[in-house]
Amino acid sequence: MSFVQKYIGDKKTEVVLFSSTAIALYGYDQGMMSLINTNYDYLDTMGISEENPLVGVIVSVYYLGTAVGAVLASYLADARGRKPSIFACLAVTALGNLIMFIAGLGFRQGAMALMFVGRIVMGLGVGGIDAVIPVYSSELNEEGGRGKALAKEFQSNIFGLNMAFAINLGVTNGLGKTNQWAWRIPIIAMQIYPVLLLSFIYRLPESPRWWIFHDHEDDAHVSLVDIYGKDEADGKIEELKQAAKEESASSIGYSDMIFPSGQQFHETMVTVMGQVNQALTGYGAVSVYGPQIFELLGFDVSTAEYLTQGNYISYFFLMTFAWLLIDRVGRRFLMVTGAFGIAVCFLILTVLGGLAMNSKELGIPNMAVSVPGSIALYVATGLFGIGWLSQVWLIPTEIFPSTSRAQGSAISVIIWGLANFAVTLLTPIGFNNLDYWIFLVFAVTNLFAGWWTWAYSPETGGRSFEDNQQFFTDSKEHNTWLVTRVNNGEFRHMPRGKGGDGVEGERQPLLAVDGA
Repeated sequence: MSFVQKYIGDKKTEVVLFSSTAIALYGYDQGMMSLINTNYDYLDTMGISEENPLVGVIVSVYYLGTAVGAVLASYLADARGRKPSIFACLAVTALGNLIMFIAGLGFRQGAMALMFVGRIVMGLGVGGIDAVIPVYSSELNEEGGRGKALAKEFQSNIFGLNMAFAINLGVTNGLGKTNQWAWRIPIIAMQIYPVLLLSFIYRLPESPRWWIFHDHEDDAHVSLVDIYGKDEADGKIEELKQAAKEESASSIGYSDMIFPSGQQFHETMVTVMGQVNQALTGYGAVSVYGPQIFELLGFDVSTAEYLTQGNYISYFFLMTFAWLLIDRVGRRFLMVTGAFGIAVCFLILTVLGGLAMNSKELGIPNMAVSVPGSIALYVATGLFGIGWLSQVWLIPTEIFPSTSRAQGSAISVIIWGLANFAVTLLTPIGFNNLDYWIFLVFAVTNLFAGWWTWAYSPETGGRSFEDNQQFFTDSKEHNTWLVTRVNNGEFRHMPRGKGGDGVEGERQPLLAVDGA
C-alpha cells in the first residue's frame, strides 16, 4: 500500500510520470519514421522512390508543425491554463497520428497529401506539448536538482525512440518490407501515448502559479494543498501572491525578447543558439536515419537495422550519466566536451566510411572498418545524450523570469522545430550526394557548436535565477557576451564548492518567485 501511495497518490510523482510520458511521445516519432522511410509499400503508396527528396520532406514538415504548435499552445496555456493547453495538444497529436495511419489506406490518389497533413497536424500537437510540459512540470515540481530531474524525464524520450524502433523492427521482420501493415502498425501504435495521457490528465492539478496570476486565489490554494499538503500550502500561497505582485509591473512580450533592443534579447539568443547547436550535432538525423548511416559503414540492410536498435538501447542506458553528472559538473562542461567528442567521432567515421566504400579496391575486409565505425557511432550517440539532449531545454527555464518563461519555452521549441526541419530535410539529400562525406559535415558543425557554447553560453547550474540574471546584467556593463570576459569568467563553471545534489542554488524553486 505504501508503494501505491508513494507512486500513485503523490501528485509531484504523478507530474513527473506524466511529463516523462509526454516527452517519450516525441521520441517515439523519431524512431517511428526510421524504418517507415525504407518500407517498399509505403514508398509505393506515396508514389516516390527511396532516393526521392520528398522522403525527407515528409519527415521534416512535422517540425514546421511543431514550430507553429509551440506558439499556439503557449498562448493557450497563458490564456486558458496549462492543463487545457496540454489536453488540446494531446487531442491534436492523436488526430494527426490517425490521419497518417489512414493515408493511402485503400486508395492511392491523394495519399501523399494526406500524409503531409497528418505530419503537420501531429507536429502542431507535439510542438505544443514540448512547449508547455516543461513549464507546467517546473511550476509543480520544485524538489531536487533541476538538471537531474529534467535529464531523467528526457531519458524517457529515448525510451520512446527505442519503443518505436523495436515495434518497427518487429513488424518489418514479421511481415516484410512489402506489407503495408509493417508501416501502418508502428504509426497507430503511437496512439497509446496521447490516449494514456488524456485519460490521466484529470488527476493532475492546474498550475497554482497560473491560478494566482489570473486572480483565482482559492483555486491556487486547492492546487497547492493537492501538491504539498495543507501545512506547506499556506506558506507557498503567500510566496505566489508576492511574486504576482512584483511581476505584474514588469510584463514581458515577444518584442522584448526577439529584437536586439529588447531587455531579454541576450537570454533569447542563448536559448536560440542552444537549439541551433543541438541540431548541428546531427542527432536529429541519426535518430531518423540511423539504418542508412550503418549502411554507409558497409553493413547490409538487416544488420544495419539491428545495429540501429542496439545504438538506441546503448543511448538509453548511457543517458543515465547525464542525470548523474549534470548537477555535479554543470551544463556547459557537458555540452562543450560532448560537442568536441562527437566531432572527433565523426572525423573517425569520415575516414572509416571512406575505407568501407572502397574496401574492395583497397583489399580491406569490411568488418575491419565497419566494427570500429559502429563503436564510434555508439560513442557519439552516448555523448549526445549526456551532453546535449536535455541541457538546451533546461537552460531557458533557468535564465528567463516567470513572466516570460512560457514565451522562452515557445521560442526554444520554434527554433528546435525549424532547425530540425532543415537537418532532416537535407540529411537524405546528403546521403544520396555526399555519401560518407556527410560525416565530415557533422564533424565541422559539432566543432562550431562546441566553440559557440564555450564562448557565449554561461554555466547556469548550481545558481538561483537571480545569480544567472547577474551574468546578463553584468554582460551589458562589460559590453560583451563572451563568458570569459564577464566577471573574470565566473560563469565558465559552477560555483566553487557547490557541485553535487546538495547545492543550494540548484534547489531554488521554479514554482513562483522571480528567482526561479
